[in-house]
Amino acid sequence: MKTPSWVLNILDFMPIRIYILLLVCLWFSCSRTSSSDSTIVAQNSLEPEKKIVDIYGQLRVDGNKIVDKNGAPILLRGMSLFWSQWMGKYYNYDCVKWLRDDWKCTVVRIALGIEPDGYLANPDSELVKARTVIDACRNLGIYVIIDWHDHNAHTRTALATAFFRNIALSYGHTPNVIYEIFNEPTQISWNDDIKPYAETVIQNIRSIDPDNLIIVGTPTWSQDVDIASMNQLLYDNVAYSLHFYAATHKQFLRNKATIALNNGAALFVSEFGTCESSGSGILDSSEVENWLDFLENNSISWCNWSIADKNETSAALKSGANPKGGWSLSALTASGFFIRWKIQSSNDTIFALLQNGGG
Repeated sequence: MKTPSWVLNILDFMPIRIYILLLVCLWFSCSRTSSSDSTIVAQNSLEPEKKIVDIYGQLRVDGNKIVDKNGAPILLRGMSLFWSQWMGKYYNYDCVKWLRDDWKCTVVRIALGIEPDGYLANPDSELVKARTVIDACRNLGIYVIIDWHDHNAHTRTALATAFFRNIALSYGHTPNVIYEIFNEPTQISWNDDIKPYAETVIQNIRSIDPDNLIIVGTPTWSQDVDIASMNQLLYDNVAYSLHFYAATHKQFLRNKATIALNNGAALFVSEFGTCESSGSGILDSSEVENWLDFLENNSISWCNWSIADKNETSAALKSGANPKGGWSLSALTASGFFIRWKIQSSNDTIFALLQNGGG
């Protein structure tokens, strides 16, 4: 490994004993890593006594904000996994642990693919993937979104209802769980299609779990939050999903979000991309910054799309990235590098508090 020039400049002014000691330290450090950008060692890898969920506790909706156990607005930041039927290799404990320890995620989203070739065709194997990630998040003390990743959920209400009853029976007692009952409705009616579906599913969840947060998709691929906010669901602890892809959805969609907030609706950005709505195209970092500033200013939680090694701009990982995490910087795409840094820098304070035993 080549010694950086700034290190050499410092060495010019050092006594020989300190110089030798520093060289030994540098050699020891380099001997533990390869010269080609080796695997990063996650900081704070020892399990703390307290965990993120211990600090924030039971989440709930208060007005147009999601708040923690003390009533303070909360902002979760994390990653969404990719469609489970196509990227199931990342649905494992070690991957989730790396996202917590290295990326500093406070939430991970399960994208339970329904069709094609997903839960509709293989319910048992897809449920195992979802449960694996839910159990990992519970063990690691972070929040988990269980997303019914479907564009046509309103056409199979009974199937979604049965699934979420099952999840609520198993996990409804733990504050880690967030239900996302309809990923991205297409251009269908809020009043006639989405809301009646949501009412049925929510009623069944609430008969088992009266407390945990529920996220409901909105029309036009979860963009028309303004329309949903004009005829809101009459249940407690319900938020509305807002999805955006930064190079496509700009100020006009933030204007819709502002209308929804002004109407008293709580929002959760359960999915966003750094690029165009196709999942590929340019990475618009300046527009991502505009969006993240908007979300920060309004205490809106978010998950980035996605933990995948697919050949597209929105994927955080390059082809062949280890399914169990431990990714070097060279294994990250431009989007993955950028979003990892944003999560780390934004969540650093809460993780520092965690390591100091705060809460």
